[in-house]
Amino acid sequence: MYLDSNGQADLHKSQDGHLSVGVPGAVAGIFSMYKNARLPFKKLIDPAIELAEKGFKITESEARLLNRFKKDFQRYNDAPVAFVKATPWQSGDLLVQPELAATLNLIRDKGAAGFYTGRTAKLIVAEMQRGGGIIRQQDLNRYQAIPRTPVQFAYHGYQVVSFPPPSSGGLLLAQMMGMIQPFNIDTMGFLSAKAVHIMTEAERRAFADRAEYMGDPDYFQVPDSLLLNKTYLKSRMAGFDPTKATPSTIVKAGQLYEHKETTHICVADKEGNLVSITTTLNGNFGSRVVVKGAGFLLNDEMDDFSAKPGVPNMFGAVGGIANAIEPGKRMLSSMCPTLVLKNNAPYMVVGTPGGTTIPTSVFQTIVDIIDYGKTPKEATAAPKFHHQWLPDTTMMEDGFAPGVTDSLKQMGYAIKTVNGIGRTEIILFDQQKMSKTGVKERAGMQAAADTRGDDSVDGY
Repeated sequence: MYLDSNGQADLHKSQDGHLSVGVPGAVAGIFSMYKNARLPFKKLIDPAIELAEKGFKITESEARLLNRFKKDFQRYNDAPVAFVKATPWQSGDLLVQPELAATLNLIRDKGAAGFYTGRTAKLIVAEMQRGGGIIRQQDLNRYQAIPRTPVQFAYHGYQVVSFPPPSSGGLLLAQMMGMIQPFNIDTMGFLSAKAVHIMTEAERRAFADRAEYMGDPDYFQVPDSLLLNKTYLKSRMAGFDPTKATPSTIVKAGQLYEHKETTHICVADKEGNLVSITTTLNGNFGSRVVVKGAGFLLNDEMDDFSAKPGVPNMFGAVGGIANAIEPGKRMLSSMCPTLVLKNNAPYMVVGTPGGTTIPTSVFQTIVDIIDYGKTPKEATAAPKFHHQWLPDTTMMEDGFAPGVTDSLKQMGYAIKTVNGIGRTEIILFDQQKMSKTGVKERAGMQAAADTRGDDSVDGY
């Protein structure tokens, strides 16, 4: 689908424009979970409709992104779109989206049918036909949100519940935490070279398994139980050398004995109900295609498939047969919305955007809190690092002690300094206490939103 006449992958096709679009799934997902909601749907969606109709003032970073992608919006759309104006966007400008408001009104009044059938569906199909995309009405009719059994595992007395395939996030998180568990990382200094070394090697090995074994379980038999087997995880670290980095060229997927446009929200209430949701268009503004007459952006999620075995996608992730493109198949993502329980009671809600850096950011955040006793604010602010097997480079934010970076370089790590890995959001339940009447009650919550973006915390 994305190969040129010479058999080489043309990633422009999988990342830009109409051919990069997968069937939109967010609306189906919302209504599949609405049965758990307490509020009328009108009350939930009306604030979004109001923001679209009346507009909202954009931030400096939003203005910068809109200006940066202006030419793409003009290139992939043949009608004026709300994201383009004659003069450059500035902080405080009002972004008004009347076509989006009309689309949201249809969803409010008709539910999922207001999106996958009728006017909106016809506009999606017309947009696909105009730009050479392949989504048709039958694809919208067939799309369903599918409930999955979450990935669940124990770590140092806590129970972790995370996102299963077709996302790789939960399995990667479980593998990484399982690999480091025997090393008693809490005895090492916070963000010390020794701790970063062990965690990076776990990341490297988990991502090697991702490339080989992870995909849509409806199309590929993901060996999840074997990937999380304690003996297997121990064997993955058998080649670990505490004095030097392991070259990715000699790290392969384990032998199993069986044949940066993402948003995240964490929600918790006083009764202990927890919600962790990650949603994405994939790349910045997705495909940059706006459905004419409907006012919303379409994703470029097709790039999350393996366009060709061994060829990296926009996040540098490689894959193979497990994540090959097939009709009806769901692409492999890195989403990792996660819940943590302590003694079977709510303890933490955590998640982040960030492409392939999502599971490693969640991994480090949980370790920071459980093993090092950091507060949510400290854990979100702590500098992050990331290794995904290939390329054999360790991405590191500013903020590490110079001695740590120097030590890692001496071990053989290729360090690349980057800005802003993830934007982690956390809600942490304080431990229960006994009231004067002998009834357990919660001492409250701590919440933190990452300062790397325009993130915020709110409560009522």
